[in-house]
Amino acid sequence: MSSTVSASTGVRRGAARVATEVLAPWVWVLGLPLAVAWEVTGHRVGAAVLWGLVVGVTGSLIPMAVIVRGAGRGKWDSHHVTNRAGRVVPFAVCLGSLAAGFVVLIVGGAPDELIALTATELACLVVAVAITFGLKFKISIHAEVAAGATVMLVWVYGPWLLLLVPFVLWVAWSRVELGDHTAAEVASGVFVGAVVGGAVYFGLLAALS
Repeated sequence: MSSTVSASTGVRRGAARVATEVLAPWVWVLGLPLAVAWEVTGHRVGAAVLWGLVVGVTGSLIPMAVIVRGAGRGKWDSHHVTNRAGRVVPFAVCLGSLAAGFVVLIVGGAPDELIALTATELACLVVAVAITFGLKFKISIHAEVAAGATVMLVWVYGPWLLLLVPFVLWVAWSRVELGDHTAAEVASGVFVGAVVGGAVYFGLLAALS
């Protein structure tokens, strides 16, 4: 019996680790703008890659490079920065880098949808910072980003992308299963990403159109 329970636990934790890595925030933040840019530029490869990478590089690759480097030097517990106090520098880098990308989009005349998407990412980051340090509550960034990205993709591509919802639930479950977050921290992440992020995105699109 004990071996069966141990095997089951191993399978669950393995599935949780896969979700945590494959559906990590940096993956969504890199892929989302490219997917949105592909659709809103009329499937023009050059424009889609250009604008998508401006957001993807400044919002995902640059911050992740800093985080991985810091984790390697022992500045925080891992590249997921699960300890709340260790999130100060990663949040600051994300905000600064993405803000720079936002300026590039505006100056370069990027499509409204990409400007709105980047502004939404910035707004969700600010909310996450306020919750994390103001309320001293370790909101799940994995859940927040996955939920917010899904809402935006459904808006751009249509309701068939609600097929992504199980992946949002998978990554949300994984954070609890691995003991990195409580159910409340994960639920708050889903709420901020889907509801707050969705409202900001739709509102900005309406204002820009």
